[in-house]
Amino acid sequence: MPSHTRHFVVAGTGYTGLRVLNALPADRSLGISRAPTAASDRAIRGVDLDQSSTTRIDIPAPCSLLYSIPPGTNSRQDTRLNAFLARLRPSPARIVYLSTSGVYGDRNGELTRESDPVNPATDRATRRLAAERRLEQWCTRANCELFVLRVPGIYGPGRLGLERLRSGAAIIREDDSGPGNRIHVDDLSHCCIAAMTTAAPPGIYNVADGDTRSNSWFRRTVADLAGLPAPAEISFQEAERTWSESRLSFLRESRRLDTEKLHSVLKVKLRYTDAEDGIRASLAEESTPEIL
Repeated sequence: MPSHTRHFVVAGTGYTGLRVLNALPADRSLGISRAPTAASDRAIRGVDLDQSSTTRIDIPAPCSLLYSIPPGTNSRQDTRLNAFLARLRPSPARIVYLSTSGVYGDRNGELTRESDPVNPATDRATRRLAAERRLEQWCTRANCELFVLRVPGIYGPGRLGLERLRSGAAIIREDDSGPGNRIHVDDLSHCCIAAMTTAAPPGIYNVADGDTRSNSWFRRTVADLAGLPAPAEISFQEAERTWSESRLSFLRESRRLDTEKLHSVLKVKLRYTDAEDGIRASLAEESTPEIL
């Protein structure tokens, strides 16, 4: 399917999906979202997957479809994805699914490849793994290529945790903080577009910048570059007494994502392989006044 003849559909126009949609050819791109947004001049169709409906979701053909709609929280399955697939007509030639590296669970800091076993430890990651498996089944029946991007924490303009830092929230001390995995939103968008257009084989791809310095390092660096006071540091034991379970779940998992396949097979060249560069670029974009 030559890239100059295919259409593109982005299901979910949130933080990442909107950037992808805006970077695709305007005359061959369609967004699907619960609500329209003024942040794009692309065509966006309103679809609420939490409401019971049998109305078809018609898409152009042939097309590559990026699915970035987060699962609901009322089930350990992804009911939104199930509703979307049941209504989708015709089948796309390719689906790119934004999953999470959380499907691997805790790896005790070990280098983690796509071939390593999955062991999700949270409901959030369990739902993503269920979605991966549902898509595998559906795409096999529909003769549709499936690219699964397993993504860690996403950062970028508006996603640096500045408000938390300004509020004086503490971070885990470095000795108790394991390796971190992250990706700048612009690099993630580039990976999504590569997966939508590439001639590379379908499959699972880890997506990360390769900079595995800890999340505590990341928060301290954001504070320093933003001119904020250094955050207070507490032990993991103290965090267990005062932090929410959802926040602690990230700290209980430790792994380093192997991204060799991303570079050698998907042929993606990332811009921000040093997270400090990505933080600087994000802060600069946040401070740039909007031109009306």
